[in-house]
Amino acid sequence: MHRNRNPLTTLLPRSRTTKTHCGHKPSRNPAVQQSTASVLSSRSEVRKVGSVPPRLSDPMKRREFITLVGGAAAAWPLAAYAQQAGKVYRIGVFTAGAPFNRQSKTWSVFIDGLKELGWTEGKNIAFEPRYAENDLARLPELAAELVRLNVDVILAIGTLAPLAAKRASATIPIVMANAGDPLGSGLVVSLAQPGGNVTGMSLMAPDLAGKRLELLKELLPRLSRVAVIWNAANPYSARVFEETRGAAKTLAIELQSLEVRGPDDFGVVLDSVGRKRADALVTVEDPLTFNHRKQIAESCAKNRLPAMYGLREYADAGGLMAYGASQEDLFRRSIGYVDKILKGVKPADLPVQQPTKFELIINLTTAKALGLEIPQTLLARADEVID
Repeated sequence: MHRNRNPLTTLLPRSRTTKTHCGHKPSRNPAVQQSTASVLSSRSEVRKVGSVPPRLSDPMKRREFITLVGGAAAAWPLAAYAQQAGKVYRIGVFTAGAPFNRQSKTWSVFIDGLKELGWTEGKNIAFEPRYAENDLARLPELAAELVRLNVDVILAIGTLAPLAAKRASATIPIVMANAGDPLGSGLVVSLAQPGGNVTGMSLMAPDLAGKRLELLKELLPRLSRVAVIWNAANPYSARVFEETRGAAKTLAIELQSLEVRGPDDFGVVLDSVGRKRADALVTVEDPLTFNHRKQIAESCAKNRLPAMYGLREYADAGGLMAYGASQEDLFRRSIGYVDKILKGVKPADLPVQQPTKFELIINLTTAKALGLEIPQTLLARADEVID
């Protein structure tokens, strides 16, 4: 049987108070009581709490009552928002890598993107940066610091930083700027519905490892042996290495593994590159190899070894070629998520986004130094040629 519900009980929050004679529960909210009392007094119908409420059809009209009470309810969120007007929100910036250079393009994208959305450092936001500087043992400690500070949101770079942040807190919102494999690493339970307190941008894209080998093969038709530098402590790097291994089998290329786990490993690994007699090198992108990109490029130049990288910043540092997701685009989109979360949206309601913009960068200066001639077909497909 369909029952007509009293608008008062429909619009107002329920409370655990004694029922009235009609079976309705009066609200404890002072704002509601005051608003309701003023409405009733205007009709000389004020009654004590616990008495039988007036019939809405006599003498008050239903529409008039709903309008007045609804207006009182609508004022509550506005009052709550006004209380936050002077707040300075704290954003944790967290990475396993080295500190950001505030003059870098990446940082500029971050700052400018926030300004476009109405957030200005020192006015309504403050940053709490935490950098492990490739000492992975420090990640839990740094994540715990951000939790103790009770930051409003954590912008986490890479895969290892958001993993450490998630272990430290199940409530503070975490936005991944460019996590390698959010699903496979356990950061989220689903890309469409991440659940929990983690969301953001994924760096992972299908067939990316194979595409990089194909580009190297186009440059070096006789390519048969490729060395791969990858961070064995990073689950994303491990997955990319396995995908590269699978693509190498398809292309009849022998793969050589060069594992690194910390800054001290690069000297030994890069010294061995010449002895490996590889035709080319592939470097898997992650904070560790990113912070050593110039050292890797210099070693390749010394050994006259063509190399492929995962991000354009490696080519900017002297690497020969880079193909992968645009970091600038991922950072800009992750800032949009930071903005939404600061305005009240829950991370669980924001789907993890995958890269949509990819770029091929060719460093022609490096190619000339290596004595390589880049095919015109390859140059024509490049998004940028550094000369």
